[in-house]
Amino acid sequence: MAKGTEKHIDTAQKEALLKILETRFEKNKERHSDIEWKNVLVKLECKPERLWSLNEMEKTGGEPDVFGYDDKTKEYIFYDFATESPKGRRSLCYDPEALASRKEYKPKNSALAMAAEIGIAILTEEEYNQLQKLGNFDTKTSSWLNTPSKIRKLGGAIFGDYRFETVFVYHNGAQSYYAGRGFRGSLRV
Repeated sequence: MAKGTEKHIDTAQKEALLKILETRFEKNKERHSDIEWKNVLVKLECKPERLWSLNEMEKTGGEPDVFGYDDKTKEYIFYDFATESPKGRRSLCYDPEALASRKEYKPKNSALAMAAEIGIAILTEEEYNQLQKLGNFDTKTSSWLNTPSKIRKLGGAIFGDYRFETVFVYHNGAQSYYAGRGFRGSLRV
């Protein structure tokens, strides 16, 4: 990690982020009706590196919000709830291997590498379907999804979108990238 890029945010950024997250949380109670913000806040206060990741999710246009709570791990789960695939995470191929395979017209990064830099996981197909039950997301864009290794070994990757009142999961070459395709992430706190 380059000097000056430690994964923390200053007090002013933290306060601003927590206000954004609380406002979004309260405005969208139907996403997490059985969860109280004060309990989420306690967890966030104990995990400053997660605040950094949430801030990166916010900065790249993800509009993170609480999706749920995992009783087994005792963690709150945040998803990107932006209506369209986050603007700051588009025009990326799927993974570093796909990026390295491109000889020309390389994108600036890959979805998996950027997710790792931010400290989040790309949504799985199951998580993407869960997200879509809470609204209509990616009606004009699409989002890379965590791809099964069998598909990836054959050179492919999967992505999802919402068209014709239906969630679709498609495939593409992992090295492809489009201005309208990004990725959505999840973060556990």
